[in-house]
Amino acid sequence: MPLSEFSLIRRFFTEQKISNASTRLPIGDDCALLSIPEDDELAITADTMVENVHFFAGTDPKRLGHKLLAVNLSDLAAMGAKPLSVTLALTLPRVDEAWLSAFADGFLALAARHSVDLIGGDTTSGPLTLTVQAMGLVPKGQALKRSTARPGDLIYVTGNLGDAGLGLKICHGYHCDRPEAALQRFHEPEPRCIEGLALRGIANACIDISDGLAGDLGHILEQSGVGATIAWDALPLSAEVQAYCDATGDWRLPLSAGDDYELCFTVSPEKASTLPFDCHKIGVIETAPGLRLHKAGTTHSLKAQGYEHFS
Repeated sequence: MPLSEFSLIRRFFTEQKISNASTRLPIGDDCALLSIPEDDELAITADTMVENVHFFAGTDPKRLGHKLLAVNLSDLAAMGAKPLSVTLALTLPRVDEAWLSAFADGFLALAARHSVDLIGGDTTSGPLTLTVQAMGLVPKGQALKRSTARPGDLIYVTGNLGDAGLGLKICHGYHCDRPEAALQRFHEPEPRCIEGLALRGIANACIDISDGLAGDLGHILEQSGVGATIAWDALPLSAEVQAYCDATGDWRLPLSAGDDYELCFTVSPEKASTLPFDCHKIGVIETAPGLRLHKAGTTHSLKAQGYEHFS
């Protein structure tokens, strides 16, 4: 006998231990109840992943559960918000208990690592579509935003660029001698939650790199009313991404490929020495509008645009 909606929820998504005192009432009623500390603000984000748009049919459901939550935690990290709780909406073509068990394992394992409570959601029938709304706490007035970069700020990124984009190309048939790391970055990104919290009071502006460095840095430039120049030689590239660029001549991959989920942020020069974690300085914020790349003695004008669903 197939599981009912409520049996599905009870079996796969209600066994987690509640981690936060702010969670007053989790799954089980018409609404969850959260208590927000007086000195905090609530940061809220939502992302939807659709089969054959955001992930391939047949993707490992455990990895998919991880990635669905990770992309939302990455948004909280970009705001300097401490993850608190999430809701999960699943649209499923059918009830596949093995698929659901693996998906829940991946989702709840990452939730446990970051003390995130699953507090509600919905299940419906239809084409495979997965939606998470994530909530986090940030002290009042300390949220990191896109609109506060200043001329003279130094531009930094965490981690490497382009690995997830290379992983996607490998999925499409590109041969790489050592594909494992790139595929891992594509299928199971790690949200930079710790780094996001550490940037409070240090970074002037911040964004997560979900649609490519050029496009996401472009959002900072547009909303802050500034421009920037970045240096090709300063971009942190793995050996595999560098080899791909050398072999294909496609030097735009680490600038335009999405799914890295690293943080891109700006810091005033006097605060750069206080950064408490390893990161990479890649450029500087300037008064002149536009995004420029300095490469091999030549300055290229970059189109500051990332992936667009309806382009």
